[in-house]
Amino acid sequence: MSRNQARFIPGEEIGSVTDWDFVDVDTSKSKFAAKLAAQALLEEQAKEASVRQTSFSEGHAQGYAEGFAQGHAQATLEGQRQLNEYIANESRSTADSFAQIFISANAQLAEAEQVMAKGVLELACELARQVLRHEMSTNPNALQPVVREALSVLAIDSKAALVRLNPLDMEVLSEVLRQEFSNLSLTLLPDSSISRGGCMVESAGTVVDGTVEQRWRKTVATLGLDAPWEPEDVPT
Repeated sequence: MSRNQARFIPGEEIGSVTDWDFVDVDTSKSKFAAKLAAQALLEEQAKEASVRQTSFSEGHAQGYAEGFAQGHAQATLEGQRQLNEYIANESRSTADSFAQIFISANAQLAEAEQVMAKGVLELACELARQVLRHEMSTNPNALQPVVREALSVLAIDSKAALVRLNPLDMEVLSEVLRQEFSNLSLTLLPDSSISRGGCMVESAGTVVDGTVEQRWRKTVATLGLDAPWEPEDVPT
């Protein structure tokens, strides 16, 4: 509609009227600035929250790492302590076991040495027995020192003595003994119960046992043995 065609609008045709308010032209700028400030504040707050979260995470991670390191060190020390204790206990147990084995071995060795020593002595005695038997069977004069020693033991006040010998020894030694002890009144009596190589001498109620069995028993007793002469094996 052209300016020339303008008309007057009656009141009944006007529905409502709104007052026009002329605002300041700089208001939009203020609102924009406020919006920017609010946005900057929100960003700053978000940044601070992120920093706090990061610091918390780092602190948490550091605390966890320190706690883990401390726990690991304690566990290592405890493990080492238990290992040392186990080694010490095992060492003591092993030492005790070796000590018992050593003691047992020494005891067994000592026992074996005793058995061996006794065996050697018994063998030596057997050899000596065989040598003596041979000597007495081949050299009857070996009995002469025995009779001499037996007579010297007796205090012969009566100047008389009874000498009992094995009959085989009597045949060989009777004249020899009478000549050697001519100052004594000797009675030589053959006795088959006396083993060859031995004698029994009596004077004034005192008897000297010079038998082979008795002399042998005394000799081996000094060696700690109890080995009989076994007269039944001696040839008569």
